[in-house]
Amino acid sequence: MTHRSTILTRIYTDNGSFGEAYAGDEDAGLAEIDKIIHEEIAPKIFGEDATAIERCWELARPATWDILRDRRLGLVATACVDLTLWDLFARSLNVPLWKLWGGYRNEIPVITIGGYYNSGVSIKEEVESLLAQEFAGVKFKIGGLTPAEDALRFKEARRHGGEDFRIAVDANQGYSLADAIKFSHLVQDDNLLWFEEPCQWQNDKRAMRDVRYAGGVPVCAGQTEFSAAACRDLMEVGAIDFCNFDSSWSGGPTEWRRAAATASLYDVRMAHHEEPQAASHLLASIPHGTYLEFFHPERDPIWHNMIANRPKLKNGYFKLTDAPGLGWELDRDYIAKYRINSRRSERA
Repeated sequence: MTHRSTILTRIYTDNGSFGEAYAGDEDAGLAEIDKIIHEEIAPKIFGEDATAIERCWELARPATWDILRDRRLGLVATACVDLTLWDLFARSLNVPLWKLWGGYRNEIPVITIGGYYNSGVSIKEEVESLLAQEFAGVKFKIGGLTPAEDALRFKEARRHGGEDFRIAVDANQGYSLADAIKFSHLVQDDNLLWFEEPCQWQNDKRAMRDVRYAGGVPVCAGQTEFSAAACRDLMEVGAIDFCNFDSSWSGGPTEWRRAAATASLYDVRMAHHEEPQAASHLLASIPHGTYLEFFHPERDPIWHNMIANRPKLKNGYFKLTDAPGLGWELDRDYIAKYRINSRRSERA
C-alpha cells in the first residue's frame, strides 16, 4: 500500500450548526467522489431538513445508479454526506453518536491487522509487540500458502499470544473450498475467532456456508457487499457468523444500521471493515457488535494522525467519550499539510 486518502466533509445549516466527518479509504477516484458530492448530491439536499437523514439519504441515492462508472464512487460519496449529517444531528442534541444509535456500551475491544507475508518481522516479534501495545487480538493474513503452511503460521501466533489473545484469520478469498475446509480442520481446536472470506469469489456464498458446516469454524464476510440486502443474502444462505459490512463502501451508517438490524434477526454478530472513526460508534451502539479493527500507522496514517484525541488502548479496549457527535478533534495542521482540494459550497 503506497497511498492512503479520504474525504473530509463539512455540512452547514442556516442556523450556523455544522457536522464534520471523514469517510472512505480510497487510493483512486478521490476527485470523482468529491465531484459527485458537490455536483450530484449537494444540490439535492440544499434546503432540506438536516435532521431528516433518511430522506437526505434517499435523495442522494441516484448517485449510485450510474452503471457506466464504478458504483462504489457514488456509494462513498453518499457515505460522506450521510456520516456528516449524523454527526450534525448528534451535535445538535449534544449526545455522542454511539449513544444516539443505541448506547449499548462506550468501550469496545480492538484488534489490528497483521501476519502479512514477507513483512520482515517474525511472528513472535509481531505478536509480542501487539501484546505490548495492549491490542485484544489480531486479524492474521492467510491464503497465500498451502493450508498446512498457513495453519503452522497461525499456531505459532497462537502459541506466542496465549489463549486470551483473540486471533481471526483473513484469506481475502484466497482458498478453494476444499483448501478452506482443510485449513479449518487444522485449526479447529485453536480458539479461532473467525475465518474471514475463506473462498474464491465466484461461488463464495455457498462455499462459505460449506466451510461453516464442514469446517466447524465461525465464518466472517461482508466487506465486499454494497448493500444491506446483499448482507441479508449471506445470512439467509447460512454463509456467515460475523458480518463485517463497511459503512463507507455501502452508502453510510444509515445502510450499515439496516444490515445490523437484519443481523440481529439471524443471530449474526456485527463487525466493520476498517474505518474506525465511524465503526467505533456503530459497533459500540448495538448488543451484537464485536471487535473494532484498525491498521498500523504506516498503513493508515490518517486515523493515527488526523484525530488529535484518539483514545489510547487499555487492556485491549478503546473507550469512547461523551463528546457530541463523533467527538473527534481533528488536527488542522495535518489536514492543511495534506489537503488537495479547497472547494467550498454554499451553505445548506
